[in-house]
Amino acid sequence: VCSSDLDRRNLAIAIFITDAQADEAKRDQVIARISRAVYDAAIREPRSQIDDTVQAFMRTVAHDITQEGPAAWRRYFSDTPAFFMAVNGQLAFSSSAAVTAAIPDLVRMIKHIELQWGDDLRVDPLSPVLAVVGTSYHEIRVSEDNQRVDENGYLTGTVERKEGRWQFRNVHWSAR
Repeated sequence: VCSSDLDRRNLAIAIFITDAQADEAKRDQVIARISRAVYDAAIREPRSQIDDTVQAFMRTVAHDITQEGPAAWRRYFSDTPAFFMAVNGQLAFSSSAAVTAAIPDLVRMIKHIELQWGDDLRVDPLSPVLAVVGTSYHEIRVSEDNQRVDENGYLTGTVERKEGRWQFRNVHWSAR
């Protein structure tokens, strides 16, 4: 009997032993092997399915940032103390609270933004609820005083699926 809820990181396995001839140590080994096989199978959600959902997440992020501006970032950053963001090798935001506090200023300073990911998006699923992403990007930002910045670079990050949706757990932007 196996029950799985990997979005919440729970996996329950019940193994019923009847008429076992082996000693307790041997039974424990068998149970451990069965448990490991079930766990391995459970976390092997088809990699292509994880890839597809993470790629869809990334497309949605770029679309929403372009359409709604920097305020849209809030819903794509994990609202946990574990969140952080680095830019060009420097810690920009040490927590979710720090980025949340900065977003109103970004909304005021950035009049227009366009975000495009490159065709080289990479997804490395680590588990059904965790993946590493990497992609080139092109961003156009227009400030409140109409100064335009065209930026190219590379983004890496860890995305985490909670309550059925992906969010950035951490992210690093490197501009060229």
